[in-house]
Amino acid sequence: MLKKIENKLKNNRLPEISLNVNEFDCGNGMMTKDFRKTLKADIYSRLYISFANFIKKSNNKYSADVEVKMMNKTVRYNIDFSLINNKLIGSRIVNFSDFGITPPRKMGGMIVVRDSLNMVFNMAAKD
Repeated sequence: MLKKIENKLKNNRLPEISLNVNEFDCGNGMMTKDFRKTLKADIYSRLYISFANFIKKSNNKYSADVEVKMMNKTVRYNIDFSLINNKLIGSRIVNFSDFGITPPRKMGGMIVVRDSLNMVFNMAAKD
């Protein structure tokens, strides 16, 4: 199993993910609408995540440099992954302010979207 994962990573077949910003949901219709407006979903309808590299650190531990493109800015993050039950699992908190974005506010600032977003990756590792 690990050999096949490592071979795929060595062959530069790293994951690239494209997310539709219009499918993001804050759980509140008004906040979701404002959030999408803040991200300029009408102009930048996609958020892109691409893996620049993937390195084995130890038996079931990996590290990856991941580029996130939100609106017109790309930021690189390092994310640690663990291989658990044939899945590569990792997470990273990113800040909207990293992309020059101010989260939306409502009611004079009484309701505010957090600056942070927790990106969670749960990727199947196939034989």
